[in-house]
Amino acid sequence: MTALPKQLYLFYRDGFRSMVLGRTLWKILAIKLFIIFAVLKLFFFPNYLNNNFSTEHDRAGHVLDNLTRMPSAR
Repeated sequence: MTALPKQLYLFYRDGFRSMVLGRTLWKILAIKLFIIFAVLKLFFFPNYLNNNFSTEHDRAGHVLDNLTRMPSAR
């Protein structure tokens, strides 16, 4: 049973080592993830708590209020 993890590791290591098209696809994936997490976060997800509350106590209170608020009945 201990040989199975080693076989899996060697399988994936050799597979990634011999990739040609796969390397290009991994580069494209890395670029897309960078765009999603870095660029879009800067422009579309501003730091709401830092912009609207000046102290850690105010921020914590706001988060606590939103987490413990009961949903309104319709």
